[in-house]
Amino acid sequence: MAELDLKRQEKAKAYAKTVRRLSFIELGISGIFVLILLLTPLSAGLRDVLDFPQPLRVAFYFASLMIFLGIASAPLSFYGGFVIPRRFGLLRQNLRGWLLDGVKRGTLGFLIGIGVIVCVYLLLGSFPDLWWLFAAVFLVLLTVVMSNLAPIIIVPLFYKLEPLADVSLRERLERLTERAKTKVRGVFTINLSSKATTGNAALIGFGNTRRVVLGDTILDRYSPEEIEVIMAHELGHHVHHDIAKLIALQSAIILVGFYLVHLTLELGVPYFNFKGIDDVAAFPLLVGVLGVFALLLEPLINTYRRYIEGSADEYALTLTANPMGFITMMTKLTNQNLSEAQPNRWVELLFYDHPPYFRRVARARRYAKGAK
Repeated sequence: MAELDLKRQEKAKAYAKTVRRLSFIELGISGIFVLILLLTPLSAGLRDVLDFPQPLRVAFYFASLMIFLGIASAPLSFYGGFVIPRRFGLLRQNLRGWLLDGVKRGTLGFLIGIGVIVCVYLLLGSFPDLWWLFAAVFLVLLTVVMSNLAPIIIVPLFYKLEPLADVSLRERLERLTERAKTKVRGVFTINLSSKATTGNAALIGFGNTRRVVLGDTILDRYSPEEIEVIMAHELGHHVHHDIAKLIALQSAIILVGFYLVHLTLELGVPYFNFKGIDDVAAFPLLVGVLGVFALLLEPLINTYRRYIEGSADEYALTLTANPMGFITMMTKLTNQNLSEAQPNRWVELLFYDHPPYFRRVARARRYAKGAK
């Protein structure tokens, strides 16, 4: 039976601390950037320089900020995204490949971000009292569309998605799906090994594109029984409609967040001498409110995500009746991914969106005792 690698646990603790420190630094840089824009004439000055019709002004304003912030944060992004994972043996990708992926992610985020911000400001100008409701509906619809397109357009930009080639394993997983009395649009493999050493599996897509994806870094290290448990966990998310639940939760958060922004803009416009709630110079106020709101909610969201992951674990144990396979799978995955087996309780509450190893294994052991 697989056992935790104590040396890798020491590395896992060091890696987790490093990542958390970097995330705090990134958060601080972003916060300082927003405050500088809000408390100095820079934002209004940039607005005045961009003497264009409102949609173009908003687009160029957002683009200018993103380019400047991207340049300012580039050294930290390189250190945290390339140097540290390579140092801890989690990243195989060379610098050229990593930079190319960064350009793809940046371009995609840049274009989607500009489109979203322009639409939000059009709504701000056209519906000053109800813009927050229409903007929330727009973002929810965009989320659903992006979730649907992710497996067929977005993921293939970075990885190869192919149907599972192992016939015997595929048939085994298909039988598992039949026992679950549900259907997904196939089981696919993703070439994680081209970039990383970590193992992962996920239920991705929405509606007619929903599918289970297994990293090839799992297929070459885990037994069919362990892979079956992984598949059962992902089927648990499907049976429990977890993607739809998360979209519903995100929708509620977006709606409340935009309403808070609406109230803040109404109060802040006269205080900061903005020209109106649709003044693009007030963008730092908008993003600042949303950022603080998201930061305060993150522990609660993580609590809910840990709950649905725990429910999927429970479903996997019930469907496979293989608690020992679950434990060995989790042990291998914890060793492979350099995950902390038992983090500090406060760290778990604040940062973990999955239950840590010791809780997942304890659940499996309780199931094993109850099954006897």
